[in-house]
Amino acid sequence: MRRNRWRGTILFTVILVVMGTTIGLKLYGLGETVAPQAGAAASPSALPSAGSTATAPATPSATSAAPSTTKVVAGVVEQTPYGPVQVEVTFDGTKLVGVRELQSPSDDRRSVSINRQASPILAKEVLASQSAKVDTVSGATYTSEGYKQSVQSAIDQL
Repeated sequence: MRRNRWRGTILFTVILVVMGTTIGLKLYGLGETVAPQAGAAASPSALPSAGSTATAPATPSATSAAPSTTKVVAGVVEQTPYGPVQVEVTFDGTKLVGVRELQSPSDDRRSVSINRQASPILAKEVLASQSAKVDTVSGATYTSEGYKQSVQSAIDQL
């Protein structure tokens, strides 16, 4: 009878691991994506994942669009305990359309690894929020703070 007591715990653990792996992959855009068939309505499962890029077909416009005013602004260099952080922000009018890292901590491999993971997350969050008010990336607190301050300085220069 004692042997059966663990059966539910083991089964529960296996289910959690499988679900965690599946959900974790989709959160980071690594899940499989399926393109919708022609003429079929897009269902939530057929839409591209958050990490993939999809291009919408161009639609002709009856009126010509106003010329865009694209401006690239470099934020200030923020010194962190692990090295400098600086970003460059691209604006189309007042809308943030791009963020590129110019400087990042690179003194040791651990700092490089942390930046490699945190920078794309921070850039996506900045573009989504259209501001420097984004959450700190776990494990990259100093980089996140420097990144946000550099973005804010670029926004202030606009």
